[in-house]
Amino acid sequence: MSTTDFDLVVVGGGPGGYVAALRAAQLKLSVAVVEASHLGGICLNWGCIPTKALLRASEINHLLHDLGQFGFAVDNPRFDFQKVVGRSRAVSKQLSGGVGHLLKKAKVPVFDGFAKLAGTDGKKRKVEVALKDGKSITLTAKNVILATGARARTLPGLEPDGKFVWSYREALVPDELPKRLLVIGSGAIGTEFASFYRNMGSEVTLVEVADRVLPVEDEEISDLARKAFEKQGMKVLTGAKLGTLKKSDKDVSVEIEAAGKKETFTFDRVISAVGIVGNVENIGLEGTKIVVDRTHIVTDDLCRTGEPGVFAIGDVAGAPWLAHKASHEAVMCVEAIAGKHVHPIDVTKIPGCTYCRPQVASVGYTEARAKEAGHEVRVGRFPFIGNGKAIAMGEPEGLVKVVFDAKTGELLGAHMIGAEVTEMIQGYVIARSGELTEAELKETIFPHPTISESMHEAVLAAYDGALHF
Repeated sequence: MSTTDFDLVVVGGGPGGYVAALRAAQLKLSVAVVEASHLGGICLNWGCIPTKALLRASEINHLLHDLGQFGFAVDNPRFDFQKVVGRSRAVSKQLSGGVGHLLKKAKVPVFDGFAKLAGTDGKKRKVEVALKDGKSITLTAKNVILATGARARTLPGLEPDGKFVWSYREALVPDELPKRLLVIGSGAIGTEFASFYRNMGSEVTLVEVADRVLPVEDEEISDLARKAFEKQGMKVLTGAKLGTLKKSDKDVSVEIEAAGKKETFTFDRVISAVGIVGNVENIGLEGTKIVVDRTHIVTDDLCRTGEPGVFAIGDVAGAPWLAHKASHEAVMCVEAIAGKHVHPIDVTKIPGCTYCRPQVASVGYTEARAKEAGHEVRVGRFPFIGNGKAIAMGEPEGLVKVVFDAKTGELLGAHMIGAEVTEMIQGYVIARSGELTEAELKETIFPHPTISESMHEAVLAAYDGALHF
């Protein structure tokens, strides 16, 4: 790595950073990546991927205890919990190694260390890197992309202690399965961990300060999710207030107030899933024109910061905190640097997916948000109980809901809950990206038998009427 001067230096090797580097290499820009921890970032190592591996295992455990409906009998199904955890870590390791292979194949040098902006050298930015081997090096580049990601938010009294109180990191590598678990926060992270541990056999209490679970989702979807969680045996408390955690040598007790009632509960472990904060500390923002708002770097619609030549993408640049948003921003940002014509991202066309059981997926406006924005709406709904494939799979609980502009036929939003909806939502994302209306969606032929037929029926329900319900 004798070269220290580049067209672009990317700080962070997560789903934003490494994708930016790969696209830059494709466009013949000289580019380097600086990564302080693991290639693949939180997503591959401590987020998206390992949680999905764990959730897959918990789905299998759930099915093993529900095989009677399919005519099977399994006596005393059991699991090795450490092997379940070990597999998820192996999956992450494999994919992180794959990122390294892709960067090597693209001839992108990777500097293992912590980077910070260090002013300019003529017309170029300087980036100081404290390498892991104790040495330091200064890189120069015409442009710098900050893709430093984010970390779990901690609240006073809920700081992870490595034993009783867990963040997502500790929750991914537990020593043993807790019998009694409290999950604080019912966003994507909280509900996914709640589903995993409940499906593996833990007694789970899910607490949310808002008045409903999954509060960013459409209200109908939130209500259905809560009913499903409670049917599975979770205790769900919304509009809740927590007292001070009191730790003994073996468990934790806490007073929780919800629905006008105070009650003290005792748990073996607590997972705090109350949001994230951007990694903006110690990266050289001082003395620059970069603005930080509530721990996130402020950018324009092309990811440019207030400092010339410095861009920010992904979680450090704010909501929505999604890996696919980071990757898309990476490509857009690099192509803009390379002088290509690009389209700014429309956040209402970014899908959101939550891999709890049942899965939840959405894109665009909720019904309430569409009305607030002044739209007259037409709403269509279709339940999975009317879908042949869902019934055949033993997954009849679910709903597809679509929101159209009543005057123009524009698809304003789509909201889904049920089996495999995270794989299906992309159909509606394409519809929104392609500016399709109800006319094209009604004429679209969906394959039979598939759960995706519910998407077509929901559109019909908003207009002529669903055929199978």
